[in-house]
Amino acid sequence: MMTKGEKAKALFMSGCNCSQAVAAAFCEETGLSEELTKKLTMGFGGGMGRMREVCGAISAMTFVISAIYSEDKANIYNRVQTVANKFREENGSIVCRELLGLSIKGADSPVPEKRTNEYYKKRPCPELVAMAADILDEYLKNNPE
Repeated sequence: MMTKGEKAKALFMSGCNCSQAVAAAFCEETGLSEELTKKLTMGFGGGMGRMREVCGAISAMTFVISAIYSEDKANIYNRVQTVANKFREENGSIVCRELLGLSIKGADSPVPEKRTNEYYKKRPCPELVAMAADILDEYLKNNPE
């Protein structure tokens, strides 16, 4: 049986963006179909529409937490900050451009790069989505509804 991290990484390697990959790894928990989950999280990829802001994996963690827990904003925000801070501790940032080592602030081309072997060699994204999914999975197991 695959871990959530392995599932998210496999989804990313199959063509999903970072947000879709993490969120779709949790379809069973959210009760949403993979198709709908991918549709609802598509725009969060590349740090929000490839603007290289908050990493799409973090946006997906936020999406999943919001879908699972029925609480007020303060409690949801606390949960989001907890998982985001864990990711930040592990990676030094939750900002896409910083995680990718890009210095230019602002929107990147809206056209995603082709997924080639070279693309995967220069991007930490497969490992980052795996880590985000594993962090979220551990959090959910330790904090049931």
